[in-house]
Amino acid sequence: MKYKGIIFDFNGTLFWDSELHLEAWREFSKQLRGTPFSDEEMLQYMFGRTNEDIIAYAIGKQPTHDLVEKLAFEKEEVYRNMCRKRPEMFKLAPYAENFLDYLKENNIPRTIATMSEKDNVDFYIKEFNLSKWFDIDKIVYSDGTIPGKPAPDIYIIAAQKLGLKPEDCIVIEDAISGINAAKNAGIGKVIAIASMESPEFYEKLGVDEIITDFQNYQEILK
Repeated sequence: MKYKGIIFDFNGTLFWDSELHLEAWREFSKQLRGTPFSDEEMLQYMFGRTNEDIIAYAIGKQPTHDLVEKLAFEKEEVYRNMCRKRPEMFKLAPYAENFLDYLKENNIPRTIATMSEKDNVDFYIKEFNLSKWFDIDKIVYSDGTIPGKPAPDIYIIAAQKLGLKPEDCIVIEDAISGINAAKNAGIGKVIAIASMESPEFYEKLGVDEIITDFQNYQEILK
């Protein structure tokens, strides 16, 4: 294969939970500012961002650390409960397990780079048994030190965790901010997965490939 490793975003990519996050953030944004986020605001200011970024946008100023922790904890508890109550949605993306099995069997370096925070990452690791496919120590998540996407940092760090240069990696993303983060990091191949938006939505974003699921995973690696 041309590329040496692959980095997955998680939410909306390996786990199609965008609808659940939308529901949770609509409710919280209504509480924070009186009106829920619009669809456009969701796309531009929520997906791929840290909770701190989202809360700052919602209230129109930089929140205190304590406020971020309080509101983020409340929102993520609502979100995790939604996941548990929606078993039809609480599963990995179509053909994702087949793809991950293939990567493992062929010793292809891989990791996850997500702006989810530790409580959610631990939740995903346990519920989806991610240790079956990933070295947990190489998963990169929002730990309070990494700027939110579209800053390139998270993908640069993920490539380093794999021992690779960004240009030798593939990134699979679903969010505008995440796609821009991968491009800003100099990732060699940026793939958009149309998990919530139509494939046409991504045509204007300058990605290298657009997929709708992980069925043709050998093509993804070319």
